[in-house]
Amino acid sequence: MTQSIAPQLKQVASTFSTATVIHHNRDRAIVKAEPQKAWMKAIGQTGVEFAPTPLEVISGRIPIGLRGCLYRNGPARLQRGSRRVGHWFDGDGAVLGVRFGDRGATGTYRFVRTETYEADERSGSFTRGSFGMTPPPGTLPFQSLRKLMKNPANVSVLALDDRALALWDQGHPYSLDPDTLETLGEDSLGNLGDGEAFAGHYKRDPVTGEIFNFGVNYGLQPGLNIYRCDRAGQVRQKASLPLKWLPIVHDFILTTNYLVFIVPPICLDAMAVATYRKSFGDAFSWQPQMGAEVIVVDRHTLRVVSRELNDPLYLWHVGNGYEDADGNVVMDIIGYDDIRVNQYLKEVGLLNLKTPALGTLRKLRVDPKTACILDADEVLSVCGEFPTVSPLEVGLESRYTYFLGFRPGAEVDRDLWSTIVCFDYQTETATMAVLDPNCYAMEPIFAPDKYDPDRGWILTVVYDGNRHTSEVWVYDRDRLDEEPVCKLALPEVIPMGYHGTWQAR
Repeated sequence: MTQSIAPQLKQVASTFSTATVIHHNRDRAIVKAEPQKAWMKAIGQTGVEFAPTPLEVISGRIPIGLRGCLYRNGPARLQRGSRRVGHWFDGDGAVLGVRFGDRGATGTYRFVRTETYEADERSGSFTRGSFGMTPPPGTLPFQSLRKLMKNPANVSVLALDDRALALWDQGHPYSLDPDTLETLGEDSLGNLGDGEAFAGHYKRDPVTGEIFNFGVNYGLQPGLNIYRCDRAGQVRQKASLPLKWLPIVHDFILTTNYLVFIVPPICLDAMAVATYRKSFGDAFSWQPQMGAEVIVVDRHTLRVVSRELNDPLYLWHVGNGYEDADGNVVMDIIGYDDIRVNQYLKEVGLLNLKTPALGTLRKLRVDPKTACILDADEVLSVCGEFPTVSPLEVGLESRYTYFLGFRPGAEVDRDLWSTIVCFDYQTETATMAVLDPNCYAMEPIFAPDKYDPDRGWILTVVYDGNRHTSEVWVYDRDRLDEEPVCKLALPEVIPMGYHGTWQAR
């Protein structure tokens, strides 16, 4: 059924003028359950690996132009023995690969066997600290961050021709076999130093194939390391910029000429972390009086063009950015007015949600010459996260931004993001595909059609809390207001994760 979304969003508070909401009903009985608790059945269990397995088509058919591999990453083990992690970010990373070919689709799911994963497996307990946990008793204080914190390799995936890289914000990537997902080992990308982190959010230029990324240095001299890699993933150029405080920087913008970073006013108490009085995640505090610093970098030279303090703003993720006719940088983000979302993310891992997640889609316009934010407008008040665009439009003007939103009527302090939202900047309208109660989609990934440049597909992994199963859903990018064109059954439940990518073949 198609209906207006606005009257339904009492807690989510939608204010856009025109939108389509499609509720995908299935021909089966719906098991009644607490909607805000169904997600716990997936996140609360440890993921179960499976070798390459042909996936059953349970409805529709795989589009002829969908040829390539979907990779997804996320925390899949949040407990060892009787001890549970302190934050959703602490879980061991596991990568799902779904390969679409002429003979159907094949799925593979494996944990990333990092150094700490192997040590924890041998001991049966946590052997290092993590984002939400202090190191175990007996650990010497005042060590480097890499020695204090595990690298769970659980944020995202960078797909290259010869390997897939599992990424985390504060360490080196882990290289995986692109077909079997076997862990091959830590990867320095040819030129990463021992203390140089390669963050989870990279940007790949669709024209040149260059890959840009960064890493925050939390040492005695806070800094932002910036990298330019070739299409094979080898670091070819590096730069280091000093930072005024120890922040969380998780994502950035690439345009034709610039890299743009927003450094939010959230500051780490490094001494509390070094002496184990607080975990890394608990040692950050919101300091709005400092303002948010915008740093504009020339993408060709990696030199600072401008940097300036602006009004306070917090964000985890950006959708896209481009340069308009006036030379200004336009960027869309999921923005917050404070850092309560960090507590929300912690509570997801604790299976005890009570803090609201109030991020909304916002459009910023930045003058690259001064790093001043000229405009900051909320374009859609549906709360959500994980914005994405077509990989062919990264750094260029894009008409559509896709993200995960709360279902109509959801309580933003009790539920998880669960449904796909598409905002059309040209018509200023939005489309939402609402899943059945107790069903949860993951971050939407855009897959360009192999044969038709005017077509594309939106891929997501859905957890069905009614049946306790996971499925891969494929939408026509222009028909989120219709049933998915294909649904594939996965052999095991995939705990909800963070980010994925598409590699065309």
